[in-house]
Amino acid sequence: MARHSHPHSHGHVHIGAEAGDRRLWWAVLVNVALTFVQVVAGILAGSLALVADGVHNLSDAVSLGIAYGARRIARRPSDELMTFGYVRAESIAALINYTTLIVIGVYLAYEAVARFFAPAEVEGWIVVWVAGVALAIDAVTALLTFSLAKTSQNVRAAFLHNLVDALGSVAVIVAGALILTFGWYIVDPIVTIGISAYILWMALTEIGSVIRLLMLGVPPEISVDELVDAIRKVDGVENVHHVHVWAIDEHRTSLEAHIVVPDALASDPKPIKDRIRELVRDRFGVSHMTLEVERASECHEGEHANIIGHQIGARH
Repeated sequence: MARHSHPHSHGHVHIGAEAGDRRLWWAVLVNVALTFVQVVAGILAGSLALVADGVHNLSDAVSLGIAYGARRIARRPSDELMTFGYVRAESIAALINYTTLIVIGVYLAYEAVARFFAPAEVEGWIVVWVAGVALAIDAVTALLTFSLAKTSQNVRAAFLHNLVDALGSVAVIVAGALILTFGWYIVDPIVTIGISAYILWMALTEIGSVIRLLMLGVPPEISVDELVDAIRKVDGVENVHHVHVWAIDEHRTSLEAHIVVPDALASDPKPIKDRIRELVRDRFGVSHMTLEVERASECHEGEHANIIGHQIGARH
């Protein structure tokens, strides 16, 4: 099935850069405070699930701090060292945050399995009350970051940290209620495993798009075969090869290609290039293009040319 990239207007409420930074900073502060309360209460109550929720909440604070720093770095202008600017700082931050989520998920699963073999009594009331406070803080953090997460891969990773933690708090409250009602202490490690599984599922689902961007991958909504076919049909184009398509960041895609034109049109290729630019921008959403025009008589690669990319051999 053909894939397209179309410009859209999502009607997002625009939040200024400095206002967004302040939201993230407040989210960091409330999560650091909550982490301290959860871990201390979890130790006093003997609840692994509550300690697990607190540890993950610490990762929320760290992830929000990383997101905050990456946003500020990403706004630096391009220079002689970083000609595309520093926008990918946010993608690197997202990769760090998703990776830490995976590590945390594996660790919590390990601790939960160990608790199965050495169950411990849990103070249900402490668990319920502290998890309730945690859920309230998670809701505040979600409100602070929700709008920013819609348009930023970086903040979205931090937001998912927080969302998972909110669901973890709900699970911990359920576990505490079951312990108080039925004395089912085994539910504590069971809930911990559930939290761990959800963390891993969310992180593994989202990390692929970040890796794809950092690896200069084609945005998933663009079909390169369809793009090449569309360019070939532009009036005045004989062939196209050495096509590179990659995402600069979440919102900008770049195209580089060699365009073969008849010799008679090569002296003034601007109209052809303009038609290609308009087509690729409007139909595929590509905002940055570098087009190299070649005369048909001087293009010696012919059918042996690499249509997509360049053939890069191993370096020895």
